[in-house]
Amino acid sequence: MIASIRDATASMRTASWAAAIVILVFAPAQALPSAPKGTYALDPQHTQILFEIKHMGISTFFGRLANVSGNINFDQSAPEKSTLTVQVDMRTIDTHVPELDRTLKSIFQADTYPLASFSETRATRTGENTGVVAGNLTIANVSRPVNLNVTFNGGRGSGEPMQPYRVGFDATATLRRSDFGLTRMIWSGFVSDDVQLVIEAEAVRR
Repeated sequence: MIASIRDATASMRTASWAAAIVILVFAPAQALPSAPKGTYALDPQHTQILFEIKHMGISTFFGRLANVSGNINFDQSAPEKSTLTVQVDMRTIDTHVPELDRTLKSIFQADTYPLASFSETRATRTGENTGVVAGNLTIANVSRPVNLNVTFNGGRGSGEPMQPYRVGFDATATLRRSDFGLTRMIWSGFVSDDVQLVIEAEAVRR
């Protein structure tokens, strides 16, 4: 009798855990509090771009670009009407390998074209807080279309010292070096053509 009760209790606990997992997995994404509509300027101190590329197919190499500026005309209720422009200082590239940093700045022609830029052409909502931002990325005077997979993380700014109001975003993208002519280096054959971008951004309301 006692064993039967224990078995029944264990079965109920298992069923409860299973139900909880189903709820967590299939529950709809929770809507974030509404952020004020308006123009936001990217905060360079809280915005960065990480890039990753496969080395010889056996490891992933990372680099970072930190001097990022730009503007977002943001409308949370109608994100497809939002616009985005971004500038990236290619002279700030940091791979933790000084010799490689110098080589990449030369490849990017950073002295002649110090700024890479992204200009949105279309935004499409894909979920409650997600979307795809299509635009043109220009590196060393070569422009190609790139899609950013964006997640809106919400905003803060209910009072000091959190003023002015700011919003946060994550984004990822994949681009090919060959599309931008970035293949003219002796080690090009040792790294993948695909480059993954991971973007973390905060923007301050003007």
